[in-house]
Amino acid sequence: MMRVANRQEPVVRKKSAAREWIESIVIAFILAMFIRTFFIQAFKIPTGSMIPTLLVGDKILVNKFIYGIKIPFTDLRILEIRDPKRGDVIVFKYPEEPKKDFIKRLVALEGEKLLISEGKIYVNGKALENSLFGQRYYYNRGEYSGGLKEVVIPKDSFYVLGDNSASSRDSRYWGFVPEKNLVGKAFLIWWPPKRIRIIK
Repeated sequence: MMRVANRQEPVVRKKSAAREWIESIVIAFILAMFIRTFFIQAFKIPTGSMIPTLLVGDKILVNKFIYGIKIPFTDLRILEIRDPKRGDVIVFKYPEEPKKDFIKRLVALEGEKLLISEGKIYVNGKALENSLFGQRYYYNRGEYSGGLKEVVIPKDSFYVLGDNSASSRDSRYWGFVPEKNLVGKAFLIWWPPKRIRIIK
């Protein structure tokens, strides 16, 4: 007569509902922080310096990888999709107080010569006449607005202006944005619903 060995069924330990809930929250938090750090970050517009493009209270999304993913605690960027270009609405660390994030429109790149005169922006002697710049009046104010002499944009730096030139603290007053201060490109207003649109 054959003997059948007694096999013990494996013990399956079920996680408690509380533990599963906590693990899900932790994983979601880590994933959210990863996305926020390297890919997409939400911001809320606090001032009217970018009117009419952005209004006070608009909530926007910023693409943080288009100019290259920044390696934490360094100034190095990898996997760059493209360089910043004139007309981009960019978020950056305010040079005079890096803990603050500012948002402005990129107007001039390194090595270019800029002058603001009679409401127009001149880069390398030519007026910017396209729809992003030609339909707005820019005030010649501040130490870095050009005056009677063109301003030369330093290496690895950008010149930025608010679309609402009458009410914007921008490069005209405090100078240039170092490339290392770039956070990303603003690309979408997602709140309030009636304001949902691509940022141009």
